[in-house]
Amino acid sequence: MLKCLKSLLFLSLFFQFSCNDNDDQPDPVLPDAEFTDRVVTSGLSYPWELVWGSDNAIWMTERGGKVSRVNPETGTITIVATINEVESRGEGGLLGMALHPNFSSTPEVFLVYNYVTVGGEYSEKVVKYSYNGSALINPQVIFDGIGALNYHNGSRLVISDDLKLYITTGDAGTVQWAQDMSSPNGKVLRINLDGSIPADNPVSGNAVWSLGHRNAQGLVFAKGKLYSSEHGPEKDDEINIIQKGGNYGWPDVNGFCDEAGEQSFCNEKNVVEPLVSYTPTIAVSGMDYYDNAQIPQWKNSLLVATLKDRTLYQFKLNEAGTEIIETNEFYRGEYGRLRDVLVAPNGKVYIATSNGSDDKIIEISRGN
Repeated sequence: MLKCLKSLLFLSLFFQFSCNDNDDQPDPVLPDAEFTDRVVTSGLSYPWELVWGSDNAIWMTERGGKVSRVNPETGTITIVATINEVESRGEGGLLGMALHPNFSSTPEVFLVYNYVTVGGEYSEKVVKYSYNGSALINPQVIFDGIGALNYHNGSRLVISDDLKLYITTGDAGTVQWAQDMSSPNGKVLRINLDGSIPADNPVSGNAVWSLGHRNAQGLVFAKGKLYSSEHGPEKDDEINIIQKGGNYGWPDVNGFCDEAGEQSFCNEKNVVEPLVSYTPTIAVSGMDYYDNAQIPQWKNSLLVATLKDRTLYQFKLNEAGTEIIETNEFYRGEYGRLRDVLVAPNGKVYIATSNGSDDKIIEISRGN
């Protein structure tokens, strides 16, 4: 009997330690998933922003001034606003959009677009709307006076967990604005949702969060960090981590601080270098963060749409989110120029084309 008790005790301890050891092991690596793509809807004209709504619809802006809800299953489009004030010139028009994080209880929609002022100047502003269940109403201008041109207007919007609105702005062709703290251009701006300036911004009373940007068109929060994608000139498109008060160098620095003429400026201004740069440029645009088990090989990755390169890029991050450790390319040339990418909560991915004729929203999902 004693031997049996000892044996049972031994087996109990053995299984206990074995289970504890297994608990300490990392999760198994899931095999790569095959995925498939389909056209959700077509016949669009320069879609610019895709945002997932709490109503399980894709909210979309088109550069000409339309805001719509798209049913991701049927592709049915419901227009919720046509903003006649929008002035689309070249790359300008209705651009970025963000929905209030608590949209079901606070149905607010934030838009950034180009328009013509009373004085006849081409300009850019951020406007907050309310959604009444069928249309956008009660526009309130919360930030104005951003310089505009027919190119280099930015502009993405994203709202943080602490309810701050981040806005990317381009240099609007006036490169010196990017280093001028009195100008909102060539910056990442940070404001409260009512348009006021947060007390903890780098400079009191100033909306500037970071400076030295040429034309950032991608913006996403992930892993407690703010990532952006930025157009370079003929060289050095960038993927950046945006830091409070950071200087990203433009127009004195392109990409890394790796040219002789850049060193003194980099040292003086403590320039923040990108995670990666591309020469020749690939025209990086909208971006989102993927961390869903539906496509395991994309977990912990930035997905970036490109215009000139006509490709969806996957930038896999290290665990800290401080480095890109792997890069893969998908759908090169299959759908033309790609403006934005959206990751839905169920792990499906949506990309918007920017060809100007019969533009589309494409769904990428796990294959059967």
